[in-house]
Amino acid sequence: MDAGSLGALLVVAALAGWVDAVVGGGGLLMLPALLVAGVPVATALGTNKVAAIAGTATAAVTYARRVPVDWVVVGPAAGLAVVTAGVGAALAGVVPASAYRPVVLVVLVLVAVFVVVRPGWGLVARPQRRTRGRVVAAVLVAGVGVAAYDGLIGPGTGTFLVVVFTVVVGADFVRGSAMAKVVNAGTNVGALVVFGVMGHVWWWLGAALAVCNVAGAVVGARMALRRGSGFVRVVLVTVVLVLVARLGFEQWVAG
Repeated sequence: MDAGSLGALLVVAALAGWVDAVVGGGGLLMLPALLVAGVPVATALGTNKVAAIAGTATAAVTYARRVPVDWVVVGPAAGLAVVTAGVGAALAGVVPASAYRPVVLVVLVLVAVFVVVRPGWGLVARPQRRTRGRVVAAVLVAGVGVAAYDGLIGPGTGTFLVVVFTVVVGADFVRGSAMAKVVNAGTNVGALVVFGVMGHVWWWLGAALAVCNVAGAVVGARMALRRGSGFVRVVLVTVVLVLVARLGFEQWVAG
């Protein structure tokens, strides 16, 4: 890899860390950049996890110092996520993207509609939603459903987790993002172990990207904490729309 390509990847890694720390979706930037640089698909997925785990872990610590994290929810979810994301990573080369892309598209469109119809969603916490049944539901959806998706493909995982924690258990966007980072770190660990065992990780490149990803994550987390839920909501809407556009292009244009 030439110096120009490496430099571009390092810049993208920092931007991806910022996006991931605010609301998730850094893979939207990182994965295409790796593919454009000539990294094979499976190796791009695995190498991205090296950078992503460093960034999400850093963001999780940054948030936890300022925002109380609901460990009753995120603890079990993160534990499940390690295993489920690993299974998803093992199936990454077996399950075709066409099998899950339409489902993800429908979910994203529903999220976009929900955000537009409910402009106050996520701006303030709704603790009355945190019933025992909803806690169990959040753990299963985040630790199994979203984690499996992360192992399979990844982009938008943090966004899905924020949506789960705000909709299901009534967290505001800032706390939901903090909770998402903990679970996302678990999904990254599970997927990285499998990709590493399968030989789909360029460790030297992943380490370099991780340094820049951490820098972006620190800036993003601090900005989200300083600006609050309204700022996170704007970034969330932007990421969801970009995800819809990208997956729609892959489904109907790129083929």
